[in-house]
Amino acid sequence: MRAVVQRVKMAKVMIDGEVVGEIGNGLLVLLGVGVQDNSDDADYLASKIAHLRIFGDDKGKMNLSLLETGGEVLVVSQFTLWGDCRKGRRPSFIGAAEPAVANGLYQKFIGLLKGKGIQVAEGRFQEMMDVHLVNNGPVTMLLDSAKNF
Repeated sequence: MRAVVQRVKMAKVMIDGEVVGEIGNGLLVLLGVGVQDNSDDADYLASKIAHLRIFGDDKGKMNLSLLETGGEVLVVSQFTLWGDCRKGRRPSFIGAAEPAVANGLYQKFIGLLKGKGIQVAEGRFQEMMDVHLVNNGPVTMLLDSAKNF
């Protein structure tokens, strides 16, 4: 699984002008599921993101995690994170999981975060969405579960 994790002051996702998910301080997670991914990948990323120390302490150092700050998470499915642009001019998405598999792991990831007591909002799987955010820092991290086992 791949994730783009952005520390935000606020984030929301809209579909056809309607807000379907919104958070205040916390993390926006764009999540892509690959063909090789399984529940271990979801477990790894959910734990990593919940404990990632990218929030400032009283001295301004990145020492606090989402769990320590009580921040929220907005999770948005993003199959294009598996786009391969090495050949030609059109990305190939053969590395992205089929929708049924991807949605199952996307939902598992969300459930794992909620199970840790984190407030989670989400986009809608396989929908065209407008994502609005105020990046705090900016702080943006790239995570890939395949590079961490």
